[in-house]
Parts: sequence; structure tokens; C-alpha cells
Amino acid sequence: MTTEEVLELFRESGALLQGHFILSSGLRSPVFLQKARVFMHPAKAEKLCKALADKIVAEGYGDVSQIVSPAVGGIIPGYETARHIGVPAIYTERVNGVFELRRGFELAPGERVIVVEDIVSTGLSIRECIEAIRKLGANVVAAACLIDRSGGEAEIGVPLISLTRYKVPAYPADALPPELAAIPAIKPGSRGLA
Repeated sequence: MTTEEVLELFRESGALLQGHFILSSGLRSPVFLQKARVFMHPAKAEKLCKALADKIVAEGYGDVSQIVSPAVGGIIPGYETARHIGVPAIYTERVNGVFELRRGFELAPGERVIVVEDIVSTGLSIRECIEAIRKLGANVVAAACLIDRSGGEAEIGVPLISLTRYKVPAYPADALPPELAAIPAIKPGSRGLA
């Protein structure tokens, strides 16, 4: 899929938002990709995640035993991507602020896995998920996401496969451009929810 095809699915779903948004990273942006609006449509989620699964396999990372995703945002794309690769999908959850496996999910030492996330801005959730996986002795061979909004700048410590790169400006709260500072900020993401 091209960047325009991916973004068109977001537009059709009312998921490409304009305004002043507080991202999960704490940075501010005039654009927010509300992927939950896309994921509520199974056919659209399937189309995106099948394309991501195809890209993972094409880049040589399809030989994994499981897909692991950071909750909450990575659960649906992780599951749907795993379905197309033909492996189980599990996810990490925050417990006292730290990702860990729960619900009876397990990883064996040396097991080859790939982390699948929805959208990458700074890569923090993927890095934290990778750390939790490595503590269990499993091998994270790569990570994948639907949209890399860092434009390839996020450092995650393993190869990052993105369905598309879509560089979106993001600013620290104390360095906003005047046009963004003039708009009230909202926090539409899930990080920090109880």
C-alpha cells in the first residue's frame, strides 16, 4: 500500500484529525491519527494489517513464533497481522507503569518474535515492550507498525518495518509554534488512562 492509500483509509474513517493534540509521548502535534476509528471497521483493519504482514514476510521477518504487541493500541493490529502471518498474537500490559505479560501469555527463552504496534512517534512503547520481552529471554527480531510518524527517526533498537512513513510535526509543550499554542490542547491517546 502507498502512503496515500493508507491515509485515505484514515480519512474515510474520520481518523485523520487536525487541531492541537497531546501525544502519548507528551509532545504536541497539529495532526492526530485516531487509529481506533479505522480499527472499528474490520475490513479496513484487515486490509492494513494484511499489507503489513506481507511486508514483514517480504523483508525476511516472517519466521517468528508469535507476535507481541504493547497494549492498548497494538492489540488489534498485532492480532490481525498475526492472523495473516499464521502465528499467535499476545500482548504486554502496564503493571505499575511497566510492561509485562499477563493472562497466561508466555514466551520461551530464545523464542523469535516480532513486536507489532499501531503508530510509532518516538518508539517509547515499542522499546518498553522489547525490554519486557528480553527480560524473559525471548529474541525480538524486528518491530513493525502501520504508520511511522517519526519518518524513520525513532530509535527502537531493532529493525522497524512500517507499512508507511508519514512525518508529522511534533513539538515540546514549551516550544509550540504560535498557531498551535493558540488552540486548546486535547489528549486523545490511551497512555495514562487508569
